[in-house]
Amino acid sequence: MRFLRLYKTFVKQYFKQLMEYRVDFLTGAMSFLVNQITNILFISIIFSNIPNLAGWSYNEIIFIYGFSLLPKGIDHFTTDNLWKVAYFIVRKGDFDKYLTRPINPLVHVIIENFQFDALGEFITGIVLVVYASVKMSLRLTFVNMLLFIIAVIFGTFIFTSIKIACAAIAFWVKRSGSILQVFYMSSDFARYPVTIYNKAVRYIISYIVPFAFTSFYPASYFLRGGNALYCIGGTVAISMIFMVISVWIWNRGISAYESAGS
Repeated sequence: MRFLRLYKTFVKQYFKQLMEYRVDFLTGAMSFLVNQITNILFISIIFSNIPNLAGWSYNEIIFIYGFSLLPKGIDHFTTDNLWKVAYFIVRKGDFDKYLTRPINPLVHVIIENFQFDALGEFITGIVLVVYASVKMSLRLTFVNMLLFIIAVIFGTFIFTSIKIACAAIAFWVKRSGSILQVFYMSSDFARYPVTIYNKAVRYIISYIVPFAFTSFYPASYFLRGGNALYCIGGTVAISMIFMVISVWIWNRGISAYESAGS
């Protein structure tokens, strides 16, 4: 309850900041929409020349792409302040303030800022999933809706855990933004079926940097059925494992933190 009260307070304060720069907020949200529309046009151009992509139809690709935007959009909205930790906060010694306040430093970092322009990303994902579902007449059952929500929530945890671990590296090297950028950009591979990649790439994005479990595997379950324990249960299990590991790395990093020196 204390966390929820703090969360509510921080959201209110940050929303007030956004209202001071409304044009900036709208520009950010629109930029994400334009970016996603451009990517969809690119997919459409590809499918105008081929009937399918490694056995996957246009609407199936759109569904997977849209699904990938949902956990990524939620993570972008809620935990984007971790990028500042990786790039600036630790290097400048500003992380000291989180250690002097009566709140868990990781929780404080996460709830300090929100990226409302990520709503453009999330809304695009919903539109694409609904569009593809209608086109393919996918069955909408209570169980599937529940599994869908579970997959999105725990897929978000995978994104967040990887950001926490990469940002925590800054406690040792002072700046880990480039490392976080490399790992985070690999999530683009998960926007498409992993079966189109070679075995090495497939293994990496499934088990090393498991972004495939944020989109392709759960999406493939809703599209073609299959093993729910692997596609959905795997997302839950991997997210929990990676979250525990990332928090452990974060705590070890705080122990190694030395603030800024001259």
